[in-house]
Amino acid sequence: MWKPSEVIGFVKDCVANGIKAVSLGGGEPFEYDGVFEVIGALQPIVYLSVTSNGLPLDDAGRWDALLRNRPDNIHVTIHRPDSGSEVDRVTRTVARLSAAGIRSGVNLMVSASAVDDARRVYARLRRTLGADQIILVPQRFSDTPTPRQLASVAGGQPFQSPDCILGCRRPERFCSVSWDKKANSCSFAGGRQRLATLDFKGLTDALARVDFAGCG
Repeated sequence: MWKPSEVIGFVKDCVANGIKAVSLGGGEPFEYDGVFEVIGALQPIVYLSVTSNGLPLDDAGRWDALLRNRPDNIHVTIHRPDSGSEVDRVTRTVARLSAAGIRSGVNLMVSASAVDDARRVYARLRRTLGADQIILVPQRFSDTPTPRQLASVAGGQPFQSPDCILGCRRPERFCSVSWDKKANSCSFAGGRQRLATLDFKGLTDALARVDFAGCG
């Protein structure tokens, strides 16, 4: 529901009011027709990251457009650590991004039933990536790992993950704005509120109306 000009105007007003970083997610942001217009306009004024499954970047046209309009960082998601083909593909994509001079990393989804697979994939990723380039993302709504299971994926070493792994609480430094122009303090929580205006005031007003209940 967002036009590229609306995204750009919204983020510019948020940046003018102190927002320091923006991440484009989805769905799949590289399937959005205006994504490179958005990246080109916003990257010079704010730290801009993109979360992707990486598949659209196999298209030569999209890859060339990315090289002309580079975000500060791209994190490619492994949804199924038990899928060797997906792990291989994401590993190749991250290496290709790095070779092109684009900082990249991996979001590794972890489910309670596939902790061993995630642990093997994490060890493989650490051979070429730093711990600061890998985010362990616990699966939500079903098959959610415990904090201890999530930590075991990193073999007892420091790791990155959402800071709510020890308990649900309303984030203080993050909010989520969705495709249908609604906002909440968490990407997973229900009860989103519509933006009355597409600017920083519209965002803060919408967040003030949220009755935050988390994703549980």
